[in-house]
Amino acid sequence: MSSLLDVDDLHAFYGASHVVQGVSFSIATGEAVALVGRNGVGKTSTLKSLMGMETRTRGTVRFAGTPLMGMASHARARKGLGYVPEERAVFPQMTVEENIRIGSLLHRAPDQRGVLDRAYALFPILRERRQQMAGTLSGGQQKMLALARGIALQPRLLLVDEPTEGLMPANVELITNALVSATQSGMTVLVVDSSFDLLRTLCARLYAMDRGVLIGTYRPADFSSPDDLAATMLGESRR
Repeated sequence: MSSLLDVDDLHAFYGASHVVQGVSFSIATGEAVALVGRNGVGKTSTLKSLMGMETRTRGTVRFAGTPLMGMASHARARKGLGYVPEERAVFPQMTVEENIRIGSLLHRAPDQRGVLDRAYALFPILRERRQQMAGTLSGGQQKMLALARGIALQPRLLLVDEPTEGLMPANVELITNALVSATQSGMTVLVVDSSFDLLRTLCARLYAMDRGVLIGTYRPADFSSPDDLAATMLGESRR
């Protein structure tokens, strides 16, 4: 597989804090890869830096051979990057269908009907709730809506931050299946998450972060249990 994303010596700053400190990695076309680690080690800042959402960054980021540093977020989206943040990124006073439609309009999707159909195919509950205000959905359903919209826009690379955080196991399975379906269709995924089941089912590689740096590269099969994975995420082993 050819490399789609190449990150070399990426640094990011949040105020006076040096939150990402020289991170380097690559992702091949069609791969699903995860960043894992405890809270506050720079995983979300790495995603935001790749999307052009952190104001102070340095290093080299190439997407399909094109340098991205200095490029605005909307321009990166036009190149084929998509981003689903940890927060439930929905418009609460709009219906489910309006939330999906506005995503397709903002990204100038040529096939807006296709965006809707793909979103509903991922999560049929959204079709049932299509005229419901997004703010009245459950937390899990709002996460499904944000993820469905992101996948249905068919970016070449989808950045997903904590899609299963706080969800019951049945919804974790639905989210996992949606991301697996996306990769099977050829989409490349970089996910930040701690769900052992999602990581084991979806990802080819796990990049472990601690204090703004990568501390190791693993395969899901390297971990025999959620506790084993958790120890690595806490930076307590496998250094």
